[in-house]
Amino acid sequence: MKQTIKNIFFLLLMLVIIQVITACEQNEDHFNLQDLNEDVQTNEDQLKEDEKIVIGFSMDTLAEERWLRDRELFKEAVEALGAEVKIFASKGDDALQILQAETLINEGIDILVIVPHNAESTAMIVKKAHSAGIKVLSYDRLVRNSEIDLYISYDNEMVGELQAKEITKLVPKGKYVYIGGAETDYNAHLLKKGVFNILQPLIDKGDITIVYDQWTKDWYPEYALANMQEALQSNNNQVDAVISANDATAGKVFQALAEQGLAGKIPIAGQDADIAAAQRIVEGTQTMTVYKPLKELAEQAAELAVKLAKGEEIKVDRIINNGKSEVPSMLLSPIAVDRKNIDDTIIADGFHSREEVYGE
Repeated sequence: MKQTIKNIFFLLLMLVIIQVITACEQNEDHFNLQDLNEDVQTNEDQLKEDEKIVIGFSMDTLAEERWLRDRELFKEAVEALGAEVKIFASKGDDALQILQAETLINEGIDILVIVPHNAESTAMIVKKAHSAGIKVLSYDRLVRNSEIDLYISYDNEMVGELQAKEITKLVPKGKYVYIGGAETDYNAHLLKKGVFNILQPLIDKGDITIVYDQWTKDWYPEYALANMQEALQSNNNQVDAVISANDATAGKVFQALAEQGLAGKIPIAGQDADIAAAQRIVEGTQTMTVYKPLKELAEQAAELAVKLAKGEEIKVDRIINNGKSEVPSMLLSPIAVDRKNIDDTIIADGFHSREEVYGE
């Protein structure tokens, strides 16, 4: 009897142990399945992150109002397309821009977008990027003597033509001063070419005389101030019109004229539609600027950069020779802005508010 009871007890004990083990195994299976599901989700998220296009944006400077706008607008446009952007600005330092671009390349970006400080030396960056299998888009300024993959900008030659057309309407004859941009920036050469496309026939006729013509080192406005002061001094203030490569330099032209009591008496052309320039236009101390809707440029550049990174086909209608290769290019159209159409252009577009421009 005792033996039978022991056997029954043993059987019951074994049943309990088996049930406990089975329950543990079921829980373990459930736990492992949950872990597996979490691992799969994590891997999917990581895959999505890994598939995200990463764009490197190498900028020359953020010292001017327009480049701050470009940075923010380009970042917004890139992120709206589901991509990511890493941004560096080199403060006008060639060596630093090359170093920053190398950093971006080494971080494994999918495409490099570059605003070159020096149109020639940044060709090295293009070569390094291509060696790493990375395509390069030249933003607003063309990289010279390189096999750049794509160039997008406003038609800078047209910018110069618009400047000269507006000023020659007011001053068809007289002494002209030209304050150029940075000689290292190929855009500055295109601007000047556009200006002289319009001025040269009048120069040949003897109607217009260029009494001063100088580049502005690194686009620094203080050099433009010194240049304009020199132009006035060397011509005994006998100047009839000034064409300046951008609004920052035009601001210093205005300052030099104001020092001589000439503010508002001599027409000044600029470009970029900076807020200070817009205010001078409504005040009557700057004649015109050239408006380049930066949102359009940034959005188009972001879209093209993502397509390039994905290897998608891109169709453009312009080809520009940069000294080494025929570069597929997209050139947007700039807009001349003066007192008459400022409300319908930069204010209507929200580029500046009416309150900012008119001080209301």
